[in-house]
Amino acid sequence: AVITRTGGYQIQTLDNVKITREIQELSLSLQEIQKGTFKHFMLKEICEQPEVLENAMRGRVKAGDSEIHFGGLMQVMPRLVSAPRIIIVACGTSWHAALLGEYLIENLARMSVEVEYASEFRYRRPLLFKDDVVIAISQSGETADTLAALNLARKHGCLCIGICNTVGSTLARSTEAGVYLHAGPEIGVASTKAFSAQIVVLIMFALKLAKERHELSDDALKEKIAALATLPDLLRRVLDQKEQVLHMARVFKYASNFLYLGRGYNFPVALEGALKLKEISYIHAEGYPAAEMKHGPIALIDEFMPVVIIAPRSDPNYLKLKSNIEEVLARGGSVIAITEEDNEDLDSRCECVIRIRPR
Repeated sequence: AVITRTGGYQIQTLDNVKITREIQELSLSLQEIQKGTFKHFMLKEICEQPEVLENAMRGRVKAGDSEIHFGGLMQVMPRLVSAPRIIIVACGTSWHAALLGEYLIENLARMSVEVEYASEFRYRRPLLFKDDVVIAISQSGETADTLAALNLARKHGCLCIGICNTVGSTLARSTEAGVYLHAGPEIGVASTKAFSAQIVVLIMFALKLAKERHELSDDALKEKIAALATLPDLLRRVLDQKEQVLHMARVFKYASNFLYLGRGYNFPVALEGALKLKEISYIHAEGYPAAEMKHGPIALIDEFMPVVIIAPRSDPNYLKLKSNIEEVLARGGSVIAITEEDNEDLDSRCECVIRIRPR
């Protein structure tokens, strides 16, 4: 592309063939791309998450309502609802969101879902059928492996849907339907607020499918939408604990390995937590389903390996998670537990406890 001050712009291919593209004006404020009072962009983006969740839900759900509105999916909803299989392709953080999406869709909408690493999917010979729905998730909408996987699905006649943050991105232009995250610019290399937005969008997506497939009553949907509406304020309470988190960082700053454990919906969250520690702190960390700890990782646990366990008392497997904590302690490990504000079961057993407000 050639851009001049007086003559506008000109786009051409490597073979000097001129191309005409439609101009899209992005609604972006200067404040969104500045750090403001924050030391760096990642901290700013972490603190923006409550507003990001509100933006992701705005116009789509409303407390007291029993309907979820996805304007970008209306035309393909009949085909989507009747699909025998949904395949979600993504990379990195988006793959972790996709895995949580699989749990949500299978549990709520009772549909078969497969989650694939786009970087592997594109180089295999996957079995794809015209009735399949392929969902591509990408914050930027420009992830090369995800776009290649999408192109493969399109060649097989699959319905292709995009979930991305960037308006006008290649992913948005290459799919038949989709959903925008509305998370705003994410300048930090490690994704934070976009992951939260992806989770909320996937929750709404799963609820929408459940409603359309008559797997969820209006009253049950109203209850879940009301719970969704409380998320931004719950997240603000978590962010209020930044001083405690800073203290924990000072305590464990010399640790060279971490283990993150979770069960059910919290397993993908554990994976994401480990990835963030690797990306930002350059500390080796691994995420595992808590039940898999005894199948290998437990051999590495000692006093120099902190273990982060997501153990809300509301988890159906809470007693098993407590057993996991005891297994870690028996090997001299330090436990950082994440649980509800009103749960004091773990205080005497764990070195640190991060509390979240129960819904």
